[in-house]
Amino acid sequence: MHRLRASLLLLILAAASLAQTASQLQTDAIRRVGAKLACLCGTCNNTVSDCQMLECHFSKPAKERIAALQTMGTPDSGIIDEFVGQYGKRVLAAPPAEGFNLLAWVMPFAALGAGLAMVWLFIRRIRKPAPSTGAPLDPATLSRYQERIEADLTKLD
Repeated sequence: MHRLRASLLLLILAAASLAQTASQLQTDAIRRVGAKLACLCGTCNNTVSDCQMLECHFSKPAKERIAALQTMGTPDSGIIDEFVGQYGKRVLAAPPAEGFNLLAWVMPFAALGAGLAMVWLFIRRIRKPAPSTGAPLDPATLSRYQERIEADLTKLD
């Protein structure tokens, strides 16, 4: 009886260890295509291949659809085009670098450049120039100035 229980427990544990959800059964090809598609479930900002929600109403069917299209021999670009046709460009994880979407690619670098330029101008503006020491005076000029100062001081007395 003890052996029967041990065998039954071993069988149950083996079956439980083999149970996997659909998200765990992803192939590299599904991950590759899913990484280019945004999950539209509305609660996460991940790609289809990175969505960790259990029973996600978008990523799970999307992964199944990707797998079905791949078994039919559809190339990755064709799968992505089909999703774009069904959901629009919002399903793309990265916007295409064309038209208005080009602004999404250019603006971060333009803003960084403008910010660096403003910092450089600010530092340049607040930095005070070092006082100039001037050229050393020769003794004849120095004595002439000292005589003039003495004369002015005697006039004040």
